[in-house]
Order: sequence, then C-alpha cells, then structure tokens
Amino acid sequence: MSYQVLARKWRPGNFREMVGQEHVLQALINALDHDRLHHAYLFTGTRGVGKTTIARILAKCLNCESGVSSEPCGSCGSCQEIAEGRSIDLLEVDAASRTKVEDTRDLLENVQYAPTHSRFKVYLIDEVHMLSNHSFNALLKTLEEPPPHVKFLLATTDPQKLPATVLSRCLQFNLKNMPPEQIVGHLSRVLGEESIEFDEPALWLLGRAAAGSMRDALSLTDQAIAFGSGKVLEADVRNMLGSVDISFIYQLLEALAAGEPANVLSVVAAMSEHTADYVASLDDFLSLLHRVVTAQLVPEAIDQSWADAEHIKRLAASLTAEDAQFFYQMGLQGKRDLELVADPREGFEMVMLRMVAFRPAAVIDSSFGSQYPRLEESTVDVVPEGGVGGKKSAEPRSGPAAPTAVPGSETGSGSVAAHSAPQASTAAMPQGPAERNLAALSADTWPAVLDTLGVTGIVYNIASHCQLLSNSGGEVRLVLDQDNAGLFNAGHVDKIQQALEQFYDCPVSLVIEPGEPCGETPALRRQRLARERQQAAEMAIRDDPHVQSLLSRFDGELDFTSIAPIDN
Repeated sequence: MSYQVLARKWRPGNFREMVGQEHVLQALINALDHDRLHHAYLFTGTRGVGKTTIARILAKCLNCESGVSSEPCGSCGSCQEIAEGRSIDLLEVDAASRTKVEDTRDLLENVQYAPTHSRFKVYLIDEVHMLSNHSFNALLKTLEEPPPHVKFLLATTDPQKLPATVLSRCLQFNLKNMPPEQIVGHLSRVLGEESIEFDEPALWLLGRAAAGSMRDALSLTDQAIAFGSGKVLEADVRNMLGSVDISFIYQLLEALAAGEPANVLSVVAAMSEHTADYVASLDDFLSLLHRVVTAQLVPEAIDQSWADAEHIKRLAASLTAEDAQFFYQMGLQGKRDLELVADPREGFEMVMLRMVAFRPAAVIDSSFGSQYPRLEESTVDVVPEGGVGGKKSAEPRSGPAAPTAVPGSETGSGSVAAHSAPQASTAAMPQGPAERNLAALSADTWPAVLDTLGVTGIVYNIASHCQLLSNSGGEVRLVLDQDNAGLFNAGHVDKIQQALEQFYDCPVSLVIEPGEPCGETPALRRQRLARERQQAAEMAIRDDPHVQSLLSRFDGELDFTSIAPIDN
C-alpha cells in the first residue's frame, strides 16, 4: 500500500477531531443541532488552518443519512463518498483555475435541479476571491436566494478581495492561526499514534516554523521523519530547518551584555561552522530579547515552552531595560540591512558589533577587581542615529560646552532645531572619589558611592531606587521604592552588599526593604538634574544672540522638542 502523507491521513473527519478554531466550531455545532442553517457560509484564514476541512465536515453533517446533526456517522454512503471525494452532490470548485464568467454560469446552470440522492446539493468554492467581477455578478442572485436544497460553502485566504455584496450574503467565520502550543500537542499525539520516536524540543521547532498552519506543521513533520531516518530529533530538525543551536544565541547576548566584542565574533565563527541561516538567527536573537524584556517587566509571563526560564531570568538580571530595548531596535534595523550585504555572515557580525560600539562603553576600575565592571558615562558621548549608526564626541562631559543650534525643518514660517551639548554642572557629577570610610556613608553621599560601586544592569537599577535610611555599627539599611520592586530579590541584596564590602574593605550588613522613600533616591536625583540641565540648555539657546538673529531674519521659531543632550 502506498504511503499516505500525515496531512491527509490525519485530516479530521468530524468536529471532535478538529484542533483549535473553537469559536467557529461552537457556532456551527449549535446551528446544526438547533436547525438554524444558513444558505451560504464563508470561511476565511491563512493556509492550512482548516477552512476546507471544516467545509467538508459541514457537508457531511448536512447530508449524513442518519440526519442533520453536528455528529455525522461517518459510515453511511454519503459520509463515505464525501470523505473519499466522490460525492456527486458535493461540487468542489477551485476558483483559482475557473475564474471566467462562463465557468461560473456552467456551474450554476444545474442549481435548480434537486440533488441526486443526498439531502442538499453543496457547492464548495475554494479560493473564491480569485473569481472575476463578472463571475461574482453571475453568482450574486443565486447566492442570495438559492433553492432550499442548495448550500454554498466558500473559502478564501484573502477576504478583502471579495465584493461587499458577496460578504453581506454569507455568514462569515474567521479562522485563526494555530499557536505553537496547539500544534505541538497535536504533533505529539500524531507521532505517538504513528509509533515514531521524537523529542519535544524538535516539535517546538516544527510548531514555530509552521507559522500557524497545521497542514504545514504536518508536512514539515513528514520531512523531518525522512530527514531523521524515522525519528524526529532536535538536532536533525535544526539542520533541516537551517536554524542554529539556541545556545549560540544565548552566548551572543551574554557577550553583548558583558561588552566583549571578541567573544561576539568567536560565537559567530562557531555558528558559521554549522552553516547558520543568519536571518533566522537574528530572528531567534530578537525572540530571545523579547522574552528577556518580558522577564524584566512581567516575570510571571515568561514563555515556559522553551524550557529555559532560569536562563532567561539570569539574562534579564544582567541587562538593563534600556540595553535590552537598544539591542532590540538595533536588531530590527539590522534585519533590514542584511538584505543589502553580499556576505550574510559579515552583515550579521556588523549588526552585533554595532550593538557593542554604540552602547555606553564598559570600563574596569582596577581598584575594584575585574568582577565589578561599571559604565563610565563621562568617557564618551554617543548619539545613535536611526537606531543603527551614531557619531562620537570625545569631549569629556565635565568640560564646559556651549549649546549648538542647527537650522532644521520649517515649523510655520520657520524653525530652528537644536542639540544641546553637555552643560558643565558641579552637581551633576560626584566631586572627587567617594570617601572609603563606611562611617561616612549617609543619605547625602549614597548617590556618589553608588556610582563608584561598579554594580550594573538590574542590580544598579534596584540600588538607584533606594534611599539610605541608616548606617550604624556596620549595618546599612536601605528603603527601596515600592513602585520599582517588581524584580527585586535576595540575590540583588547579596550583590550590593558584596560591592559595598569590596569598596570599603570591611564587613557590611545590608538590609533592603521595599517601602516609600521619604527623600530623594539616586534615580530621582538623576531625573531632577536632567530636568535642570534641559532647562538651562533651552534658556542658553533661546538667549543666544546668533539664534535670535536667525529667528528674526527668517521669521522662525525654536523647536524646543529638538533640544536634547548629545549624550542621550
């Protein structure tokens, strides 16, 4: 006996065997069981989600010899004929190959005649949007008032192309794409029934590659069985799909978080040995970043289907929310750029290196030891442009610089768009190194000490939202702003305590309690200084005589929204 592909062998024969589409099945089942049948049904959705399958099951329900119901017997002559595609009262038409008005007229000329031996004559028109305008016009009258023994079942992947006059004459059901969870569950049952060895990660790869189509998932599974000599294993499926081991993607993000371009290139070189699909790898990278950001903001919503929740939590703790968003935007822009490069690996490397180059540089203070990197924001000013490139200014932040005005696009009669250079502010930066005496640590000195501790990522974020309550006898007590305590855990306390002990070279007992700070936290202090700096820049630009001369000469006005520090 010849082999039957899984997509055909496992095509549902009744509504109980359908996977998903509950919102459609419920309406049809109720209509059949309560004898509230319409004369025309339109099923819409992308390929492989069950449009034609539901239509054929509905035809069985209408013509089953045991009566109209939502559960056809499947064994009577009518059910058997429909299942085998030889029912003369079920007229299946591929509209893509019969688009002419003559074809439609030929199809409808026998509408008035009763079915041969079934209850209804059923017209199943697939890809109905391919019909010509004249064909639709020929169909309209019959579609609106067909004889009582006729039912129309229409299916399309592009309902927008159907005339409104057709849509208004049909009951429309929109079928959804299958989520990977449903696809994996169904594949697991199918392979179990087929006695084929598989591992679950391979099914998740197939489920995601199917992009919502159950038929595509089953076809890919057939291909995976052939590729793996009768087994469906993760390594084989990755090779078949051209995707790389997800561990490489983890390593890339870890290298980026650590600011190590050499490690980035080393990981890409290892990927190239597995003939990586770099576009698919960038998609995996963006997907990983999405899960990391989800873990940062809504930890309980971590996608458990990848079986890497703990790894995701560690990555979420090693990245600031800003870095994660920056990497994501760089990756999106780089995905568009990959189409323009001759060598995909070269393009992929450039995307990764951009993320390192235009992120604030990580430097090491040798007095703390290499395990405490910190972001030295005063080293260089970086201006990302368009989310990809940027320009660098080697001017230290502490040095004075006048705001610069740049003629910009007109607003009204004219406008001036401006970028303010960093303003000299003694309050903006700590004056000299923080005193290394634990007894001197106070609410006033805490912001300066924090900036020299060397903590980064989410640990720094947690600490920056803390106010120092007390420091007595080696015990330091901090209160953490309750609104920023969503990701706080005991591990953060240990890291901050370790950094304090390293800095002061003495034992420290640290207590952090969520609550309501009664004063200014380092984060609030930074925001206040940024506002003051912005106001000073706007005032300096507004009062500049050259700017005033330009505004007067061109009858322009300042675009204050364009005034921003170049180190943002």
